[in-house]
Amino acid sequence: MRIVTLAGACALAATPLLAHAADGEVSVTRGEQVSIVGGCHDCHTLNYNETSGQIDPKLALLGTGLGWQGPWGTTYPMNLRITAADKSEDEFLKYAKEFEARPPMPYYNVHAMDERDIRSLYQYIKSLGEPGEQVPEALPPGETPKTPYIVAAPPIMP
Repeated sequence: MRIVTLAGACALAATPLLAHAADGEVSVTRGEQVSIVGGCHDCHTLNYNETSGQIDPKLALLGTGLGWQGPWGTTYPMNLRITAADKSEDEFLKYAKEFEARPPMPYYNVHAMDERDIRSLYQYIKSLGEPGEQVPEALPPGETPKTPYIVAAPPIMP
């Protein structure tokens, strides 16, 4: 069993995307690269970490039922295919620049992405096929999840 510490998971999720399409190209191929470097698969693709970064296209960005529980309640990595399914490329760009999410999702890193990279990410997500089912809804603090979850509770310092 592979153990991922909260610090390690947050470091992966919070890594800013540094690469940009050098020639301004917007493409599915570029979108796949953005999804890898941007850490999207780290949480939103089942078994991505357990397979050392192998992307199963059937599972890619479908979200997972593994919750993250902390003072904010319990959150789940959303199905990004559903997020993109009913949006045009321009609507997805606007969404990516404005959405907010509960921890541990570093939504502010998505806000900082280059427009070409977001458009490429959209094209990649749309290329993956059927949107599938949504993950469980977020739960408020104190409510016990019915799915596996990771407790992300920082210690209280005196």
